[in-house]
Amino acid sequence: MPQLRIRITGTEDDARAIGNLLSSLEGIEHVEEVADLMPHMDDSDSSSAGLPDDAGPGTHELEIDAPNASTANKVREAVEALAFDLDVLVEFETEEER
Repeated sequence: MPQLRIRITGTEDDARAIGNLLSSLEGIEHVEEVADLMPHMDDSDSSSAGLPDDAGPGTHELEIDAPNASTANKVREAVEALAFDLDVLVEFETEEER
């Protein structure tokens, strides 16, 4: 059973829209947003605090279990199409890449 991880650079609404799309696809039973384990070292006393680069969209990581490779490919295609419409960046990581 292929497991996909999708990293989304966008707003919470963008991540929710992609999660809803994934939940609606036939054959997909498990979609979960996994916690961001990387600590963010944002220091409020830093000279760069509050700059526009710090106020950008967040990142979200979704984990999806697909029943087979064909469904995993359909997931990629559907997510890429929606990401294009939403103007967000998505990155795919498959189980074999870890």
